[in-house]
Amino acid sequence: MMSKSMCITEEIIFKTTKSSIWNLVTNPEMTKQYMFGCEVLSDWKIGSPIVWKGKTEKGEEIIYVKGTIVDYINEEKVTFTMFDPSIGIADIPENYVNLTYEVKEIEDGCLLRIIQGDFNGTENGEKRFEESKQGWKRVIPLMKKIV
Repeated sequence: MMSKSMCITEEIIFKTTKSSIWNLVTNPEMTKQYMFGCEVLSDWKIGSPIVWKGKTEKGEEIIYVKGTIVDYINEEKVTFTMFDPSIGIADIPENYVNLTYEVKEIEDGCLLRIIQGDFNGTENGEKRFEESKQGWKRVIPLMKKIV
């Protein structure tokens, strides 16, 4: 029996350039404005670490998400693994999911495709899938407002 895929795919159209979308998803000053105060930090090389760093309500620095860059084509596509060390599940490869940002020029701007998953087979996969879906519903309008 095939289990259903738990992947999130979001497509957002921006009336702007590829480089401004790329800046939106890779620049820590930008991510801080829409990703719940988190800065994305990486050197964006394949095999390099990536972390989403923010502050708790008490102002302590915390790593909300960590992972590794899997694929990178400047201003076109980046894929990285991601894992939230604070949700109380084992830090093992099976519990990481991939997140991909793809940027394509279209007739009247750019398309940003976000693909996250597959949560299937990860610990608490369904809960994480639902929480991520809700998270994007909050993040995407903010992304649109900034660009």
